[in-house]
Amino acid sequence: MNKFIFPLLIGIVHCCSIAAQAPTEQYPIDSASVEQSGVPRGEVLKFTFDHSKIFPGTWREYWVYIPAGYKPDRPACVYVNQDGIQWKAPVVFDNLIYKKEMPVTIGVFVTPGRVRTADGATTLDRYNRSFEYDGLGDAYARFILDEILPDVETHTTTDGRPIHLSKNGNDRAIGGSSSGAIAAFTAAWERPDAFSRVFSAIGTYVSLRGGDRYPGLIRKYEPKPLRIFLQDGANDLNIYGGDWWKANEMMERALTFAGYSVRHVWGEGGHSGAQGTSVFPDAMRWLWKDWPQPVVAGASKNQFLNDLLIRGEEWELVGQGYSFTEGTAANAAGDVFFQDIPNGKTYRVGPDGKLVPLAIDSKKASGTSFAPDGRRFTCTGSKEILSYGGTDVKLVADSISGNDLVVAHNGNIYVTAPNGVEKPGKIILVTPAGEKKVVDEGIKFPNGIALTPDQTQIYVTESASHWVWIYTIQPDGSLTNKQRFGWLHVPDTQENAWPDGLKCDTAGRVYVTSRLGIQVLDQTGRVNAILPVPSGQASNVCFGGRGFDVLYVTCGDKVYRRKLRTRGSNSFEAAYRPMTPKL
Repeated sequence: MNKFIFPLLIGIVHCCSIAAQAPTEQYPIDSASVEQSGVPRGEVLKFTFDHSKIFPGTWREYWVYIPAGYKPDRPACVYVNQDGIQWKAPVVFDNLIYKKEMPVTIGVFVTPGRVRTADGATTLDRYNRSFEYDGLGDAYARFILDEILPDVETHTTTDGRPIHLSKNGNDRAIGGSSSGAIAAFTAAWERPDAFSRVFSAIGTYVSLRGGDRYPGLIRKYEPKPLRIFLQDGANDLNIYGGDWWKANEMMERALTFAGYSVRHVWGEGGHSGAQGTSVFPDAMRWLWKDWPQPVVAGASKNQFLNDLLIRGEEWELVGQGYSFTEGTAANAAGDVFFQDIPNGKTYRVGPDGKLVPLAIDSKKASGTSFAPDGRRFTCTGSKEILSYGGTDVKLVADSISGNDLVVAHNGNIYVTAPNGVEKPGKIILVTPAGEKKVVDEGIKFPNGIALTPDQTQIYVTESASHWVWIYTIQPDGSLTNKQRFGWLHVPDTQENAWPDGLKCDTAGRVYVTSRLGIQVLDQTGRVNAILPVPSGQASNVCFGGRGFDVLYVTCGDKVYRRKLRTRGSNSFEAAYRPMTPKL
């Protein structure tokens, strides 16, 4: 065995042992996989890493390939591979770099972690491969970016040169096989700013730890600037976790639908690295083609998404440095108001984009809504509902531990009143006459609340779950026909989607802030699109600007906005009928 080839670990070996007998695999050998006379050879350094804070207690080995042409005065491109050295990668890199078919690239080949036991002779280590590789979420990306790559840069080459790695995502690729492949894709999916190129061989996009969700998510998300090379064989695994071959086909079709730069090579082989080794040189040529031109996001075929997004219109920072932002709402002029809850501050953003703090104590207000007469209503931390008209402040109701509220065109006010994450909360109606009435209870942490454009129904988010509830509004303001309506996507690392604020547009679409960003539902409760936010967790949302076509979102200590191809629905406007949903 070539000294640079690291065998696939037990996860793949075990899978292969239970797979159906695959035909003998014969694939052509690319000349770049063979040592060439006259081609300078790089060196391979070996290290261990045993002080991870992201995967505590783990120990692992990793190898660093330094190409012959590497010069420390310029940070090198980076390729990260899971499961150690595969694909005859050092030889391939030597040849491709020499022929300028890929840039000068340092390879980092990382093995999965093991939590060692006290007595290795009589006890078994904890093997962390599936935990680190198969799950969704950003933990593995953070491990590579915040721990492994910085550790690489603490070392030097054998002749004392410092190792400098590029921090530019366009200069970085990541790859792997089987579970290592989904780990590579997940790292790039979570951090496209850090990895723009992915090599995936016999990828485990099945239901071991949620990888089967990727094809659906890819179709709904706003496209990311990624280039992906996929390889699999028709005789790959078909076991308890799923069908690897069909899962890879679904990934290819989803990525193509969503506008990604994707290439695939299918064979007849099983769950092995044979074809991956054969195609690896060509995959590297394709992944690095046109470098240093950046990989750009493509155009999705998701019509729902295309109906909203305007090419060239990206998220824009409105303000930052707050403690926690919430309570977005727009008035009839399109001015947007939001709250910095812990600091008791309220801010206004005019149609000209200028940000102005209001000279008031908001009393740690959260939810905000405007009435037809222009007054601004808020839920305060002092259990009050207040209304503002210029400098005039009125107490509307007290003794309500409200979180969010909406004022209907007829003057009725609906308030969500959580009672902790696990205890049932309430929805309270405050009439124009000041009467308070509990119109529903039982939802765990009712949070955001919004009216349908025709104001005959009302949406309420249940933050402790993945549901958006819907009710019918009766003539007396009471609520009936309670139903779990909107089904939201939940991140792998959480037990709930944490749906928070929500608003509708005039077409009837529902924009729900969540842990994944803004999930956009159609009128039948289906998530059709997901708009990730630049940073933080989205907490509330509204439409502002003169045409109510700018989406504002609060995200922790920041506020962002983005112009869309739609118009927001305002509860202070007269009710109107939205378009009929497509069933």
